[in-house]
Amino acid sequence: MQDWSKLYDAIVDGDDKTSARLTREAIEAGEDPSALISDTMVPAMAEVGRLFEIEEYFVPELLLAGRAMKAGLELLRPILAASGVEPTGRIVIGTVKGDLHDIGKNLVVSMMEGAGFEVIDLGIDVPPETFIEAIRDKKPQIVGMSALLTVTMPAIKTTIDAMVAAGVRDGIKIMVGGAPVTEEYAREVGADAYGENASVAATIAKRLCAEAKAA
Repeated sequence: MQDWSKLYDAIVDGDDKTSARLTREAIEAGEDPSALISDTMVPAMAEVGRLFEIEEYFVPELLLAGRAMKAGLELLRPILAASGVEPTGRIVIGTVKGDLHDIGKNLVVSMMEGAGFEVIDLGIDVPPETFIEAIRDKKPQIVGMSALLTVTMPAIKTTIDAMVAAGVRDGIKIMVGGAPVTEEYAREVGADAYGENASVAATIAKRLCAEAKAA
């Protein structure tokens, strides 16, 4: 494999145009897409997460890095799909009903994709029925829910209760997060995990996915 450190740098620097160009060059050079992701792109997003955790990077840098990662992944996904390569896992994610905020969710989506997950993003203001339908149709290992307002936090519990009533709760792991959400609240409403920030959420998701597959 050639040295694709410039692709690594492009993702860390949040340069989506360079990321896309170098990814195309890697494809034309016959690089293994899965190796390119695991050896270059995922480590780049891990570095972005580290920089965020030590407060050298902030939300704008995370969003730019996520966009740069996505620019490369979009070129590689069709090749991976054609070759039958499986992602790390599948995650359904959305902001709960009544909540129109998506910056936090978008950060988590970027970090999850950077960790090799297939992410089904349901968007904002997502009712319980839509989560349930996505669980049945997409068969994810993990469902992620975010609430950015105190007044929309109860919708997390409402959604989990609806999953239980619909009979789809047992087969998945549930992650929750958002500015007003706490680990204690996550336990109270029956979630499996709480992600303090996007970087932490990606790390937890890997563990939950491994547990789900082993179950």
